[in-house]
Formats: sequence, structure tokens, C-alpha cells
Amino acid sequence: MERTLVLVRHGQSEWNLKNLFTGWRDPDLTEKGVDEARSAGKALVERGMQFDIAYTSKLIRARNTLTLMLEELGQRDLKTLEDEALNERNYGDLAGLNKDDARKTWGEEQVHVWRRSYDTPPPGKHGESLKDTGARVWPYYMCEILPTVMQGKPVIVSAHGNSLRSLVMILDRMTPEAITSLNIPTGVPLVYKLNADTTVASKDIIEY
Repeated sequence: MERTLVLVRHGQSEWNLKNLFTGWRDPDLTEKGVDEARSAGKALVERGMQFDIAYTSKLIRARNTLTLMLEELGQRDLKTLEDEALNERNYGDLAGLNKDDARKTWGEEQVHVWRRSYDTPPPGKHGESLKDTGARVWPYYMCEILPTVMQGKPVIVSAHGNSLRSLVMILDRMTPEAITSLNIPTGVPLVYKLNADTTVASKDIIEY
């Protein structure tokens, strides 16, 4: 478990199920989402994993996913740090809208750009692009998470599709063009082992 970093996107949320843009809105997990979180925890148990510290966003779907995983791991009392830096990207005026309805209003291509491009934010005063999201995720990773990993303490992070995409982008050294096609599925652990120079030694996607 030396220099181990595990990233997990929260299980399916109520708004994932309804096909709504979520962002900083705070719906909870669905029954399927609960199952995904528990399955992720069981998959980590099967790998013999235990953790020294956990990080999560302030949003309930990520926090509850972490709680369920830790229950399966037998680590309910694990030290956990919550921070808005790990929150999902803010979808601005799109938050709460049905994605299919948005496509009918603005067109398939425009909605795809808002969802997947690197530096084009969705409409609205607080809308964040992936680049904007990374601007808060990367410093938190560099200053808080990475030093803990480099101390040899196994770390688990429960967060969101886009906050994790921004993190995977730098871990996997992906270009802004390549990141547009990356999708991180709900409840699937990504296990990174880091070298002594902080680069990635290996990456394992735990399917179950």
C-alpha cells in the first residue's frame, strides 16, 4: 500500500437517474448508488486495502459514498477531511435542467462543448469549465493529498466526475484534447501507485 491513492466517483445520485445537470446541487444516492458504493468497498476489501486517511467533497452523494465504502472496509472511524475544492464543477444555469431538454434548447454540439470541453464554461455567473474546476482541485491535491500519499499513507478520495477528471488529467498526463473523451463511471475505484518523484508508477481500474 506504499504511496497508494484511490479515487472513486460517487455512486449513482438521484439526479444522475433523472438525467439532470447536478453540479453543486446536493441530491443523495439512489438505491443503485448505495449498492455501487458498497460494491466498491467490497472490491477494495478483496484487494486487501486499508487506508490511513480519506478525503471527500462537501456534497452528500460523495460523503455518503465514502461512508458506505468505509463501512465495508471496517474503517468507519477513519480520519476524513471534507473540502469544497473536491466538489463537482458548478454547472451554472444548467444545474437542475434535464440534459435532453438542454440539447433541444441549445443543440447537441453546444451542450457537448459545455459538458466535455476543457475551457468552455456553461452559461451563468458561477458556471465552471473543467479548467476552472482544476484550478481549485489541483492546489488542494498538491498541498493536502499528495504530501500525505508521499508519506506512505494510503489515501482514498470520494469525489465527482469532473473534479476527478481534472485530477486524472494531471496524473495521467492527458492533454486538453484527450480529456474531452474521458468519462469516469460511478462507483468504480481507480487505484494509483506513485513513484518517489510523484509520477504514476501504475494505475488499476477495479471492475466488479
